[in-house]
Amino acid sequence: MKLSVSSRDNKGLLIRDHVYNTLKNNIMELKLEPGRLISEKEVIEMLQVSKTPIREALVLLAQEDLIETVPQKGTYISLIDLGLVEEARFVRETMEREIVRRACQDLKTEQVMQLQHLHSLQQLCVDEKNYERFFELDEEFHKTIIVGCGKTHTWSMLEQMNVHYNRVRILRLADDEDWGLILEQHQAIIQAIRERDPDRAETVMGEHLSKVRFEKEELKKKYPTYFK
Repeated sequence: MKLSVSSRDNKGLLIRDHVYNTLKNNIMELKLEPGRLISEKEVIEMLQVSKTPIREALVLLAQEDLIETVPQKGTYISLIDLGLVEEARFVRETMEREIVRRACQDLKTEQVMQLQHLHSLQQLCVDEKNYERFFELDEEFHKTIIVGCGKTHTWSMLEQMNVHYNRVRILRLADDEDWGLILEQHQAIIQAIRERDPDRAETVMGEHLSKVRFEKEELKKKYPTYFK
């Protein structure tokens, strides 16, 4: 596999960022699958850049628990830690159930329209079977609600916690192209916010985010080598 990285800038920092983003995206999208051995030499060949930005990018990925080095064995793409998945899911569900209640009061008409627009774009992704873009739009949907309620730092904190959680979500989307329930729940959330119905909004959000609890067990059976 050969991945492309822009070398528009020779300052090193930009190249490192491109290496980091490229590797992270491929890990999150499971193109670099959990448990896979990955060497510095292999990354150099894949990305056609020098050692220094690769080493710096690998340090950043290790800090995010996306790669791990086993002494005398090598560097591996981290397995998905279901304990961390459940912890992130719990925090996210707890926070978003409360935030979506506030959204019923705080979101402006333009922001509700933005949610509807994102929902329409996700529908196009279903037609095109584009799970990468579907996931990006899913993240933007939740971010619009959280940031729209003035909780920008909360969103940043959730992003930091969600590495393993998001890998499970992406694996589920890639494994099963039936994304209809997600769209139905998003539409129900939009409708509850539009109608200023916090109880309904909280209920649907809880159902929406609790799905991962059941899906992760099915995925673990199907992809046992991907999980700790």
